[in-house]
Amino acid sequence: MDFRLTDEQLEFQQQCRSFAAEVIRPLADKYDREQSVPWEAIEAARRWGLHGVDHLMRMGSDPDGMFGVIYAEELHWGCAGIALAITASNLAAAGIAASGTPEQVMRWVPECFGEGDEIKLAAYAVTEAGAGSDVKSLRTTARLDPDADEWVLNGTKVFISNGGIADVNVVVATVDPDLGHRGQASFIVPKGTPGLSRGKKEDKIGIRASQTTEIVLEDVRIPMEYLLGGKEKLDRKLERARSGNRSGPSNALATFEITRPMVGASALGIGRAAYEYTLEYLEGKADESGPLLEQQHVQQTLADVATEIEAARLLVWRAAWMGRNGVPMTGGQGSMSKLKAGDVTMWATTVLMDLVGEYAQSTECPLEKYFRDAKIYQLFEGTAQVQRLVISRMQRQDHQERLVTAAEVLQQAPGTATGEPLDDDKEPAAV
Repeated sequence: MDFRLTDEQLEFQQQCRSFAAEVIRPLADKYDREQSVPWEAIEAARRWGLHGVDHLMRMGSDPDGMFGVIYAEELHWGCAGIALAITASNLAAAGIAASGTPEQVMRWVPECFGEGDEIKLAAYAVTEAGAGSDVKSLRTTARLDPDADEWVLNGTKVFISNGGIADVNVVVATVDPDLGHRGQASFIVPKGTPGLSRGKKEDKIGIRASQTTEIVLEDVRIPMEYLLGGKEKLDRKLERARSGNRSGPSNALATFEITRPMVGASALGIGRAAYEYTLEYLEGKADESGPLLEQQHVQQTLADVATEIEAARLLVWRAAWMGRNGVPMTGGQGSMSKLKAGDVTMWATTVLMDLVGEYAQSTECPLEKYFRDAKIYQLFEGTAQVQRLVISRMQRQDHQERLVTAAEVLQQAPGTATGEPLDDDKEPAAV
C-alpha cells in the first residue's frame, strides 16, 4: 500500500492549485456578491485543460481514481461557488454514463461541455420539493404516448445546479408510481424543448457563483430515443420490479454513489482553505497572554482541525480508489467519505472563526465566506442524516453476511479444503 501520489498526480495537483490561485481566487468575491454565472472562469478552465470531454477522459485515465478528488479539492480551495459552476456538468455526464447506451454516451456527454472554444453546460435534475434525499418519492412523471412515439414529462425540480442555463438536462422521472424508485427512469431534455422553463432562482447563503434554480416541465415532449438506456432495458427493469425480483438501486442513487467522494473532496477544499487562512492570520498576533500561536488552547484547536481534515481526506481517497477499481463499497465507504468531509468542514470553519474572533464575521474576512459555503456539503447529494442511515443499513447488512460466512466456515472439517462440509458421522479433529 503506497500513500504517495505519483509524479503525474502531483503534476496534475499543481496545475489545479495554480489555476485556483491565479484564476479562481481573484474572481471569487465578485461572483459571490453578484451571484452571476462566472463564464470567464469556466472559459479559463477550458483553456487550462480543466473543463470538457478531454479533461473528463484524462481524469478517467487515472487507475487510482485520484485525479477526480484532487481536482475537486483544489478548485474548491479557490472558491466553492466558482468550482461548482465549472464542475456541475460532471454530475449530468456521470448520470448519462451510468444509465445510457454507448450511443447515447457518445452523443450526449460531449453536449454537456461543448467542443473546441464552445462552452456548454449540463444539469442533473433529481430533487423535488417533497423529495430531496428520498428519491423514491419523486412526483415528476414520464408518460409514453405510443401514437406519437414520444415521452411526455410533467413536474417541477428544485435546487438544480446550472438550472435554466444548461444545454442538456438529465431529468429523473417516475414511469410507474407503484414501484417507487424501481419505477423511475432518466431522460435527456435539451435546452429549448417546448414546455421546459426556468422557475425561481434561489438566493443562497453560500456557493453563490453557482446558479441554482427550479426547472419546470409542462407537457414536455421528447423523442423515444431520449430515454437513457432505451425502452427495452426499461421494460425489463419494470418487469423485474413487478415480479418482486431485485432490480438494484435507482439510476439516481447509482450516480450519487459514483460522485460522493468528489463531493467530500470539494468540502475538504473549503476546510483546508479556512485552516490555512487562520494560520496565516494568527501568525504574529498576540494578546495579554502572549503570542496566539504559542497558546495551548489555540494549538489544540489547530491540531484537531488538521487531524480531522487529514482523516477525512483518507476516507475520500479510499472511496475514490474503491470506486475506480470496482471494489464494492459494502460498508457504505462512499457515504462515509462524503459524511465525514462535510461534517469536518462545517465544524472546522466554525471553530476557526472562534479563534479569529470578531473579525471573522466581517465580509472582509475570508472565513465568513468559507463558513457560508461549507453548509451545503451537509445537505446536497444526500443530507448528513441520510448518509448516516445509508451507512448504518449497509454496515448491518455487511455484518450479517460476514456472520453467515463465519457459520459456513465453522461447518468445515478441520484440515480440509475451504467449502468441504463436515461429515455428520465423523468427529472433528482435536485442536
